Amino acid sequence: SSLFRLVVVVGLGSVVGAASYAVWSSAATSPTTTILAEAETTTTIEPTTTSTSQPKSTTTSTIPRPTTTTIPPKETLVIHGTGDVTPDPNYIPALARNGWDYAWTGLEGIFLHDDLTVINLECVPSDIGTPLVKDFVFRCPTEALPSVRNAGVDVANLANNHSGDYGKEALVDGRSQLILHGIAPVGVGENYDEAGAPAIFEIGGWTVAVVGFGGVAPDPGWYATEPSAGMRSGDHPSSMVSAVEAADAIADIVVVTVHWGFELDTTPRPDDRERAMAMIEAGADVIFGHHQHRLGPYGVIDGAAVFWGLGNFVWPHNSIPSATTGIARAVIHPDGSIEACFIPAFIVTHGHPVLTGEPECGPPLSPRGPIPRESDVFPT
Repeated sequence: SSLFRLVVVVGLGSVVGAASYAVWSSAATSPTTTILAEAETTTTIEPTTTSTSQPKSTTTSTIPRPTTTTIPPKETLVIHGTGDVTPDPNYIPALARNGWDYAWTGLEGIFLHDDLTVINLECVPSDIGTPLVKDFVFRCPTEALPSVRNAGVDVANLANNHSGDYGKEALVDGRSQLILHGIAPVGVGENYDEAGAPAIFEIGGWTVAVVGFGGVAPDPGWYATEPSAGMRSGDHPSSMVSAVEAADAIADIVVVTVHWGFELDTTPRPDDRERAMAMIEAGADVIFGHHQHRLGPYGVIDGAAVFWGLGNFVWPHNSIPSATTGIARAVIHPDGSIEACFIPAFIVTHGHPVLTGEPECGPPLSPRGPIPRESDVFPT
């Protein structure tokens, strides 16, 4: 997004046993963000040396020279999250016909004008691998990734029930492809630690960490272990809590993106609530949930913004309930308080969500044309 420079994506090093793995930068027009120590004003003393020479002897004195660094105040952050994004031309032929940008042209550049955008990428962003035997397998060609990045997407969760559709080699390659195209991957890795490692951003005086989980694995072999690749489990609260705690230890704000629940549910189930409360207690500030293919409720719980189900986003227009969607917005104020609101949208045609309303928190959207009506829906 255009208001920050995305500084670095790291593993947790000594905290979780993974090394730093990439350096990120946002669009070329983005302003530079400087990482500074956490203090309003600091004074350091640097030695300045002067010498007085005499025959066969030298006298040296050190004069302190103060330098002052001022830390800018924390700014208000706008963070967006979406549900399922699947730029698979076999599943959505309209993208092959109309071009990859067709997925984003109904959004008026909203992700280019926020501070951070997190999506659930429900496909394999790799060109290698062999499809598994499943009812649905989704591949996002790597040629689609520049469009995703240029739309303003910063982070893609791969911890879901489709990122492993072409095998583990393709899953790991997909993670690398996202990095190559300037998108931070979360939720999967070559091992347990890497799958739980956060993406780290320095934005407006804040350190923001994003972690990803998937609780709907087709079988337990999809979960990462110490010796094998996979996704970080969203079924095991202890694993989720440990990743959130580690992220909270190095960040001011922790954002969780999690694939959970059951298809067609419109309210969270008790186990989802238990996991959410455990993560909030561990330090989660924003939770973006997805998988249900339907919208769920949202709100602020114990100071954290929680969106239980974000439905479909870049997806076929299968029905009115399926096509009714939107963008989650969390506004982080300088005092640390958080607002949660929703920007309604509608998948007018296959793979083409269009904004249909204004947010109730944060800045207004830019002026736009008429809101599409149901009679304007012409699936292609």
